[in-house]
Amino acid sequence: MNDFILYFKMGLNHVLDFSAYDHILFLIVLAVVFSFHQFKKVFWLVTLFTLGHSVTLALSAYGILSLNMDMIEFLIPVTIFITGVFNVFTAKKSSTGKENINLFFASIFGLIHGLGFSNYFKMMVGKEDDKLFPLLEFALGIEAAQIIIVLGILIIGAILQNFLRVARRDWVLVCSSIVIGFSIQMMLDRVFW
Repeated sequence: MNDFILYFKMGLNHVLDFSAYDHILFLIVLAVVFSFHQFKKVFWLVTLFTLGHSVTLALSAYGILSLNMDMIEFLIPVTIFITGVFNVFTAKKSSTGKENINLFFASIFGLIHGLGFSNYFKMMVGKEDDKLFPLLEFALGIEAAQIIIVLGILIIGAILQNFLRVARRDWVLVCSSIVIGFSIQMMLDRVFW
């Protein structure tokens, strides 16, 4: 049980660590296009990201996949930027189908985000034979943290749209634009060539 709590907390802290805010920024641009009445899609958003994240962590932990970490660290803000730009260009359009693209982004870009944490995860599990349970426990922590962040975004969006009468389009545009600004700075900081 102590190992479960250890890896669960590590997964939780991995996402909720404000000094490594790239995960939070990505979740913001993924979730900002959703509302509470789309609960099933929001659930899939979080789960698909966790699955993508966990697949590359597993491949790395078992020594199957190894990539240039400088390139991966650069690609992480690129994924945030792409998702934010997509939100900006589609903010005026009806929401039909737009959320499905963000579900696609969650799963594919989750693979890249998982690679960004793979070296640290490999150090955590070391040469243990059983890497599966730590990986699953870590993934549950990631899932819980992502639910917290996404719920926060949905609550803020609901308050702004329902009580302060901010248009959904404006909420998506402003939130995505702010995240795009952060992601551009992160890309510049992480240029690897």
